[in-house]
Amino acid sequence: MTAHVSSPAVSAGALPARRLARALARLGVGAVHLVVGVVLVLVFAGPFYWMVLTAFQTVAEAMSIPPQFWVDTVRWDNFIAAFDRVDFGHFALNSVIITGGTLLGQFLVVVPAAYAFARYEFRGRGALFGTVLATMMIPGQLIFLPVFVMYAGAGLLNTQLSLILPFVASGFAIFLLRQTFMRVPDELLEAARLDNASEFTIIRKIMLPIAQPTIVTIALITFIGSWNSYFFPLVWTTTDAARTLPVAIPRLESLDQIAPTVVMAGNMLLVVPVLIAFLVARRHFMTAFTDTGVK
Repeated sequence: MTAHVSSPAVSAGALPARRLARALARLGVGAVHLVVGVVLVLVFAGPFYWMVLTAFQTVAEAMSIPPQFWVDTVRWDNFIAAFDRVDFGHFALNSVIITGGTLLGQFLVVVPAAYAFARYEFRGRGALFGTVLATMMIPGQLIFLPVFVMYAGAGLLNTQLSLILPFVASGFAIFLLRQTFMRVPDELLEAARLDNASEFTIIRKIMLPIAQPTIVTIALITFIGSWNSYFFPLVWTTTDAARTLPVAIPRLESLDQIAPTVVMAGNMLLVVPVLIAFLVARRHFMTAFTDTGVK
């Protein structure tokens, strides 16, 4: 009888201890998450902060020991020097033309291809689509030499077109957009055809509005890849006629080997358009991968 009476008392006393243990466990997990988050921020945002900081510092501040983590005097002349030393306007114009041409060409190629793979039944469709997917497994560095020889024979070396044509067809873009087009109900397309809508009208008024997040995502990925491309503008050109900013910015280091301020100012000018593009398109970026089920 005594043991029966004391058991609830023991259980009642143990209950607050269990709650305290669970609360401490949750607090410990939260602390671990916080520490991991801070470390990740330092790893990924730290170099970017250092680039921005150095771009606005004086030479003395950038070279000081111990390092200075703030700016006493903002130096805009670092950016002016970056513009002047490598003919920044010429290389920036090439980057804009090549990136814009790649975006336009990819849109004109990828949209019809994705629509055909998603909505049409034709002989060899599976084999062709498998070939498109297989292109994603071939690194571009593997084919740069044959392409270089081909361009040399066609007289396209040192032209902006030589840096646009190889990238207007993207297996990943076709795959991603096809997945979105396949989600459109057949009844909606049949209703449009009953209203005598052409295939072009269906694409323009039905498919493209529905696939807007995916298209924006593809455009963002293409923009970043083309704008930041260093290898292909370097190996497919022999003069500065068609070379882009990523090829020009490293020259600042050879011109200013002692002070990194001008080099970081040039890097910042190169990175800013990418950051703006990502901030503008980030909502569509997340929506596209969520809707298509791509992780």
